[in-house]
Amino acid sequence: MQEIDLAQCTLREANSQLQSEDATGAWAIRNPRGRHALAVGLTAPIDVLIDGQAGYYAGGMNQRATITIEGNAGPGVAENMMSGRTHVRGNASMAAGATGHGGLLVIDGDAGARCGISMKGIDIVVRGSVGHMSAFMAQSGTLVVCGDAGEALGDSLYEAKIFVRGEVRSLGADCEEKDMTAQDTVLLQSLLDSAGITGYPAGSFRLYGSARRLYHFHVDNAAAY
Repeated sequence: MQEIDLAQCTLREANSQLQSEDATGAWAIRNPRGRHALAVGLTAPIDVLIDGQAGYYAGGMNQRATITIEGNAGPGVAENMMSGRTHVRGNASMAAGATGHGGLLVIDGDAGARCGISMKGIDIVVRGSVGHMSAFMAQSGTLVVCGDAGEALGDSLYEAKIFVRGEVRSLGADCEEKDMTAQDTVLLQSLLDSAGITGYPAGSFRLYGSARRLYHFHVDNAAAY
């Protein structure tokens, strides 16, 4: 494993090594100490271990890399991720996976407010609970919550799917509970398997999706806008 010690180099130097066209294999970032924008903009299929706490936007704009954070992550972890995998072995702050287009984000702990905001194809699996307004304006992709969800879940939702095992404090505008199909069950189980989560049968989750009332303005729905 190749190592980068942030006690011995700058953040710019560290990210430049990981973003290089010549980057291959496995890397470890030592002494991250909550630095912001760690391991961002990666395009090579490399493995990156962030050995400690990460600040804002860790793993942002990832393509193809597998990033593991051995600690907690600040706001916007894996934001705008295109592909690859990001695994937070602690808690994640607000806006985890924001605007993500693809790939898989796994959070072993809890996630803060607006988890999956404006997600556009990313899959997010949270072993714990999520804060208020998670999946706000989520366009596509899947959010799986093994714990509870805060207020206004799925507000202004488009076509993303939300699976929640615990309690939902309240649903946002145009979000409603849906009947789970066999296809939904297969999708959920595959994401749980990919995240390494066992002991939670797919049948113990509930599915939420868009009621599709806000796609076009209609005066009868004016109070919901």
